[in-house]
Amino acid sequence: MTDTPTLPAVSREWHLASRPVGWPKPEDFAFVEAEVPQPAEGQVLVRNKYLSVDPYMRGRMSDVKSYVAPFELGKVMQGGAVGEVLASNAEGLSVGDHVLHFFGWREYAVVGAKNAVKVDPEAAPLSTYLGVLGMTGLTAYAGLLRTASFKEGDTVFVSGAAGAVGGQVGQIARLKGASRVIGSAGSDEKVKLLTEEYGFDAAFNYKDGPVAQQLRAAAPDGIDVYFDNVGGDHLEAAIGSLNEGGRIAVCGMISVYNNTEPAPGPKNLARLIATRGRIEGFLVGDHYDLQPQFVQEVAPWVASGELKYRETVVEGIENNLEAFLGVLRGDNTGKMIVKL
Repeated sequence: MTDTPTLPAVSREWHLASRPVGWPKPEDFAFVEAEVPQPAEGQVLVRNKYLSVDPYMRGRMSDVKSYVAPFELGKVMQGGAVGEVLASNAEGLSVGDHVLHFFGWREYAVVGAKNAVKVDPEAAPLSTYLGVLGMTGLTAYAGLLRTASFKEGDTVFVSGAAGAVGGQVGQIARLKGASRVIGSAGSDEKVKLLTEEYGFDAAFNYKDGPVAQQLRAAAPDGIDVYFDNVGGDHLEAAIGSLNEGGRIAVCGMISVYNNTEPAPGPKNLARLIATRGRIEGFLVGDHYDLQPQFVQEVAPWVASGELKYRETVVEGIENNLEAFLGVLRGDNTGKMIVKL
């Protein structure tokens, strides 16, 4: 059955105009209007309500071979989004349903039903399906529990700990019996959030002094797990404090995303031999089999308030680019969300 109410004529959307060199600049992007097509068979038209901006998007702006195709020049970019179905030409999805999909950076999106996941706005706020109960939440869960092989009693260090992924990593570790959870962040306000609201045992502002020195002070007996969102001096410091059998899960390296020259690697990699340490990178896309388990375990923590989350909300599609640049600068506390 086809539902065809009066549809919007145009959608505002963001295109990649040129590939950024170093830090992205406003002139690398174009904010344009595009015609909104009718959904074909098997498709739905969605009015996006919340859009996600994430650090990994910077990599897709470069024309380099990676785990996901780069954004195409002159075409609309992509990203996580949650919205309401305005018109449906697909079985199983009706007008008024809310769906999670990957066609963000635009006001309206025509989405294949197979690429849309129905979500319940009564069970949790729509924005959480982009963060604490969405891709960033699963990233934290899979990286800590599967890649880093977390076990009860571990001492855990998280960089970028006030971000959407890092804050959840530390809290999951605490809820699952870590002996000590330490986080780094880029402001005193964020450090206070980690210790006073998220329940971290210790946290430090990496701008206050050498990371290695501050980490040793926070974890005098060393660390068993490091969840890396930053790379650079944080990774080197973690290797320096790694206990025997320690594990490092590399989720991101935001400190090097805008470098125009290759960043030097840690100078102390040889220490992994003595500690029998392990470094492993991971992508959340390889761990979607954990999604049901993740939601089953984490959703009750969110509902009860045991696992807290923050969102930084930017209003308006016209500010989508500024929100993304804000993520690269570290302006956000928790998940950066654009509300339309």
